Amino acid sequence: MIPKYLSLMWAAFAPALGNHLWQSTLFAIAAGLLTLVLRKNRAHTRYWLWLAASVKFLIPFSLLVLIGSNLPWPRGYAELKPGSYFAIEEFSQPFTPPAISMISRSTPATVSPATPHLLPALLAAVWLGGFLVVVFAWCVRWRRICVDLRDAVAMRGGREVEALRRLERLVGMPKQIELRRSRASLEPGIFGIARPVLVWPERISEHLGDAHLNAILAHELCHVRRRDNLVAAIHMLVEAIFWFHPLVWWLGTRLVEERERACDEGVLASGSERRVYAESILKTCEFCVESPLACLSGVTGADLKQRILRIMTERHGQKLDFRKKLMLSAAALLAVLAPVVMGALNATQGQADSQTPDASHSYEYEVASIKPNNSGTNMVRLMFSPDGLSATNGTLQMFINAAYKIDDNQISGGPSWLKSDHYDIEAKMDSATADALHKLSEDQARLERQRMLQGLLADRFKLTIHRETRELPIYALVIAKNGPKFQEAKPGDTYPNGIKGPDGRTAAGMIFMNGRGSVTGQGIPISDLVRFLSRQLGRKVEDKTGLTGKYDLTLQWTPDENQGAMFKGPEPQGSASPPPPDSSGPSIFTALEEKLGLKLESQKGPVEILIIDHAEKPSEN
Repeated sequence: MIPKYLSLMWAAFAPALGNHLWQSTLFAIAAGLLTLVLRKNRAHTRYWLWLAASVKFLIPFSLLVLIGSNLPWPRGYAELKPGSYFAIEEFSQPFTPPAISMISRSTPATVSPATPHLLPALLAAVWLGGFLVVVFAWCVRWRRICVDLRDAVAMRGGREVEALRRLERLVGMPKQIELRRSRASLEPGIFGIARPVLVWPERISEHLGDAHLNAILAHELCHVRRRDNLVAAIHMLVEAIFWFHPLVWWLGTRLVEERERACDEGVLASGSERRVYAESILKTCEFCVESPLACLSGVTGADLKQRILRIMTERHGQKLDFRKKLMLSAAALLAVLAPVVMGALNATQGQADSQTPDASHSYEYEVASIKPNNSGTNMVRLMFSPDGLSATNGTLQMFINAAYKIDDNQISGGPSWLKSDHYDIEAKMDSATADALHKLSEDQARLERQRMLQGLLADRFKLTIHRETRELPIYALVIAKNGPKFQEAKPGDTYPNGIKGPDGRTAAGMIFMNGRGSVTGQGIPISDLVRFLSRQLGRKVEDKTGLTGKYDLTLQWTPDENQGAMFKGPEPQGSASPPPPDSSGPSIFTALEEKLGLKLESQKGPVEILIIDHAEKPSEN
């Protein structure tokens, strides 16, 4: 049992880790591109860009998304789900966790064979082994420096101390740095973060003149002022955690290179001669036989040949001009605000998709009766009345369609009886709720009725859901080459006595079928036709016609066997049934273009999928 749940945990954790590594890699690539743009500017700027790329590995964008999701957001944006937002979301989070349905008590838990039970434990063991190896290597080097530092003697006088104190006064150091003489053949370097100590090899001063001594001490003071040891410790943590990512080690090399280059620029800017400074580095390298350590900021880091060449030939790096400052500021704001905005949009979308009514109002059914329907007929009906809801022979899937205004192809998961068990529902609201609904606008009232049905399903069917957005094949409804071939509805002209349906009742704003392969719309917006087509074709249809009025239209086509099964409505009154559609007639795609002047184009786009996490059969009452 435990390995199975480990596999489930891994299934949820692995996509999050994949997204984090992907985002951090993209962030590092973006930082690298910025350093190319700023290659003629000071190394200090590029150093901080590489540091930001390193720190990003420790800060998932999901934290910023969480912050954004908890920010107050105007309610009017609750329906906002722009395609650009979806594109960013899909690009930045390509690894999507699989939807895991609730496991019923009667069904044994199963795990996909594609995820072996031992795989999570094996991967965790490999990571832990690598982590311990890296940490052990750092600890050995750290211990080595600590032993040398313990044996080092504090220097109270001499030309090294005098030169150091003089430089401290020149640069305005708030605290004096302790100077210790070491017998080891290490390079001069700063050890420690909170209380830095300058480790000075015992015999190196014999090889250095006063000018060389001042240059090396100035270099070490730059490391202290820049807090380079703290940065090195942060990146060491990144390397230990993400030891398996080659980019992390490459970032460490870039950090050391730009760190030393920044200190070189600082020393030269303070007045040291290029030749003297280059000679001081070379003399230090000749004296030292040990390699520089990552936990100690020294003077011999980075590529020595290239470094000496830059010191002798290049001018000081240019300061950032206003244009480049603006570019960096915009990049920083984008990196921080983009995930925050995504979190805010996701939160508002989640509010709009909530399956329970808003607690701020009391729109709910006072009484509701739900009974199984075993009639076996094809008669299906769901109607909202001014004071309630009446449904006959409907399935839970049909009720979900009505409650969330989605199509069958947008529903995933659910129990085996989702489409097979039929129910009758009679629900009534009290007079106060009915009066309150009557005072709302048509759109507001329709939304509240949907929420009331959502609440009824959550209460009686124990329905719990969540939504995901996926990029799937869709159709775009566009205007064909010769333009639309249907007219705008004018009740005072086209319908002198009001728009009537086949039963004689007012049918303004309705779309209804005249049997399979024939549909009539009277005074409907294009969105109603789009919704009808989505259901017929089993694929989302987006309205890209730009038509905003209400229209009359009639469409006849030869349906496929799999088309329109759920829209087989009640048979028309009378003894004769309508003849079946001509099998040689046009398809729905051809009929749309020839009869209505509209066209369906196959595309890919964002589709919201409703995932059913749990549902139960309701008890009768």
